[in-house]
Amino acid sequence: MAERTPWSLSGALRGMFTKRTIDETTWEDLEAALIGADFGPDVTDAVVEDLRAKVDRYRTTDPADLKRMLRESLEERFSKYDPTLTLSARPAVVLVVGVNGVGKTTTIGKFARFLRTFDRSVVVGAADTFRAAAVEQLATWAERAGAAVVRPQHQGQDPASVAYQTVERAQREGIEIVLIDTAGRLQTKAGLMDELGKVRRVVEKLSPVAEVLLVLDATTGQNGLAQAQAFIEHAGVTGLVLTKLDGSAKGGFVLAVQEKTGIPIKLVGQGEGINDLTGFTPHVFVQNLVG
Repeated sequence: MAERTPWSLSGALRGMFTKRTIDETTWEDLEAALIGADFGPDVTDAVVEDLRAKVDRYRTTDPADLKRMLRESLEERFSKYDPTLTLSARPAVVLVVGVNGVGKTTTIGKFARFLRTFDRSVVVGAADTFRAAAVEQLATWAERAGAAVVRPQHQGQDPASVAYQTVERAQREGIEIVLIDTAGRLQTKAGLMDELGKVRRVVEKLSPVAEVLLVLDATTGQNGLAQAQAFIEHAGVTGLVLTKLDGSAKGGFVLAVQEKTGIPIKLVGQGEGINDLTGFTPHVFVQNLVG
């Protein structure tokens, strides 16, 4: 049996844009394709309405014009949010937050690798001390990435003290960027937010926090966003990291999550390898998405 080609937005659009003219089925197909790519009904309706108005205004019936307009419309929406990472302080301290199971620990390892490719020195703090396995996993990824690691000195060490020791080491050794892993689950939501607040207060005795990055699993869609709402409300999140994102299939979730939270996507992970985390660039992302 022939291998099934994975669904992609660009594939779904291909037939639509090779037709001779724009007709009512074009709009129906476009709507179905955007919904299929996880843009959600609100964004899909807004994009289709915008494109219908432009097609009328320019009196075009050429599908090639519609494709160009779709690219421009999506890029404009993506570009409303600034994806620039704020890492100019020395050391630049980044807290990485998110519920357990979203790929937070592996994301930190990949982020360390991403920074190392730009010749930045990195130290990773294993401050999710509630899970011994998380500490070992983080240390393995950080070492693969070429980053230094600060582990708890004993089991159950206070997470804030691990974070403090990590920043201290960066200052002592002139390390440029600090990535701190944090707990994703405590007995109560309030307990988790209190713990994060304490980590932040303790770190800020030494150095300001440059970024608070929230890791979201793109495959969980709106459910993942609902789970992460407490972090958005209480943790001072400055940027989002989307993991497990098949850019061709579910790329619309990127726009939906930005518009829903008002927080920019700063990094995207599209695979399992250590080099599979990259900065988010609206123009490149839309080109890949639409084809």
